Amino acid sequence: MAPNTVAGQTAPPATGSLPDTLPQLTFLVEISGVTIGQFCECTGLSVEYDVMEYAEGGNNDFVHRLRGRARYPTISLRRGVTSQDALLKWFFDGPQADRLTITLMDEKASPIRTFGFASPFPIKWSGPDVSAGSNDAAMESLEIGHNGLVG
Repeated sequence: MAPNTVAGQTAPPATGSLPDTLPQLTFLVEISGVTIGQFCECTGLSVEYDVMEYAEGGNNDFVHRLRGRARYPTISLRRGVTSQDALLKWFFDGPQADRLTITLMDEKASPIRTFGFASPFPIKWSGPDVSAGSNDAAMESLEIGHNGLVG
């Protein structure tokens, strides 16, 4: 399924013009309707199909290429550590969920595009690497498996 825009439509850019790129973005994450938090990085929003090759008997000019099963990579989310505990509660207490929703937000916290995923389950949580002499922000990350894109 294709990702949804806010109004369900995408406006084509004017002829000869390029669409505006978006500035600083965040991702709002909900699991089964419960907000888990906002994240600054999100990877794994993709789908790839296997390609099966079939060599037809008696026809040596080419090999048929057929689309096979869809593959969905693990979704990785990253953010600064916060006092919110909904993420860890879901990870440790309630991995049963029917839907994961990731909403791309602009700098004014307005939704731009929403991605839905079926049957999400937590795979890995990583806490911050702490060093006394570092001024880096404490970051946490979460990896989520799922069973594909949904509308």
